[in-house]
Amino acid sequence: MSPVFRRESEYTFKIYSNEEERLHIHVTHERCEAKYWLEPEVELAKNTGFSEHELIKSKKW
Repeated sequence: MSPVFRRESEYTFKIYSNEEERLHIHVTHERCEAKYWLEPEVELAKNTGFSEHELIKSKKW
């Protein structure tokens, strides 16, 4: 099963069910990747390559 949850514009959203117990999602675009915790609040956990502007844009999806 593919971990791809959704595609919006140039962004791909992925969920890996066996990675960690805490709910989170990965957002990728080209060579960039960000990881967001989904609980208890949406919070950036890790960023590799995204600019601040791109992080704000990806969080809106």
